[in-house]
Amino acid sequence: MTLPFQNARSTEGTPAIPDQPFAFRNSDGVICAAGPAQPIARGDDQTLSDRVGSFFNGADDGALLGGALPFHKSEFDYLWQVDHADKRWPGDQPKANIQALPATVSRPRSQPSPQTYMQSVSQALDIMRAEEQLPQGLNKVVLARTLMLEQAHDFGIADVLAKLSEDPSVTAFQVALPNAANDTAPRHLVGATPELLIRKNGTAILSHPLAGSARRQDDPAADAAAAEGLKNSVKDQREHALVVEYILDTLGPYCVELGAPDGTTLTTTRSMWHLGTMIKGVLKDPDTPAVVLTSKLHPTPAVCGMPCQRAANLIRELEPVPRDFYAGAVGWCDRYGDGAWYLAIRCAELCGTQARLYAGAGIVLGSEPQLEAAETGAKFGALLAALGLPRDAALHDLN
Repeated sequence: MTLPFQNARSTEGTPAIPDQPFAFRNSDGVICAAGPAQPIARGDDQTLSDRVGSFFNGADDGALLGGALPFHKSEFDYLWQVDHADKRWPGDQPKANIQALPATVSRPRSQPSPQTYMQSVSQALDIMRAEEQLPQGLNKVVLARTLMLEQAHDFGIADVLAKLSEDPSVTAFQVALPNAANDTAPRHLVGATPELLIRKNGTAILSHPLAGSARRQDDPAADAAAAEGLKNSVKDQREHALVVEYILDTLGPYCVELGAPDGTTLTTTRSMWHLGTMIKGVLKDPDTPAVVLTSKLHPTPAVCGMPCQRAANLIRELEPVPRDFYAGAVGWCDRYGDGAWYLAIRCAELCGTQARLYAGAGIVLGSEPQLEAAETGAKFGALLAALGLPRDAALHDLN
């Protein structure tokens, strides 16, 4: 995949304009920034609607707004306005020139260790049991862990994105991130998310939440058994229902019609089985932008927990590595507010020679720490493969 946006130098005292503010690729086609970029003033969730208002009121046809929202609503987003975008649909796309990546990547370093992660899961379960009878007691929290990788030369973002795009069931994405004080190279979030948070086209909206997961198996019989086990899992069905109920309750006030006509079904990527529910609705106001709906939904229980604020506070306490934009939202919309936003999962922060991979698992009563650690290890698989390592490289140190 060729990313056409050319770098522009910033003036002194203003943020550097990234080589590529955002790019998305899935079975529907490719959308990536291709024209002069301007930053949207940064701020938190409370000010988002006001800050993006000038784009929807004054942008020209063809302009796009895109970027990333952080996991914690109180932290600042990173959004860009571009005059036009490069759009290619499936029949028009050139075949990606995917080359083998050099096998020079270091052995993954877990942060925290799997053992520490399992202790955090046990701690969360203790809290749930203690609060089980309380009206606002914790009933789900999503806990994440990370892997650090390093190699002698910079990671090639276009190569990684092309590798991730091989899976037709995901949306491969790349968004620029603000550099931290000690960064020596541009920072990007690159991933292959299976989860659509919101898609808007006029008054029609779609959301496809996933919650409840099982690792794919190489053996067909074992793979079918894993899918069937997930489908019949009471624990996973309960976890999934929490997410669907939350999305229906949140979107309901904005819609004249809203429902899940097909119910909950199995969906799959190359590495994982998931429970998924397609939610369809009709908006009361077609001018409500997709990014504003995203800010209302985010974070869902699929990446946070329930009650939301209680879970978010516990995540800050139990996770030693700040989430930043992991488990936030990435996406784009046009001047009419139509567009698509996805959960920023199955992703990695790439910064020069370093990569930090993220993966999380939903913890509810009935969860087992060892199995949750194994689930996160499996979820690293797509990114590990795209970076030149075995998919199961994060499963070797769980004992």
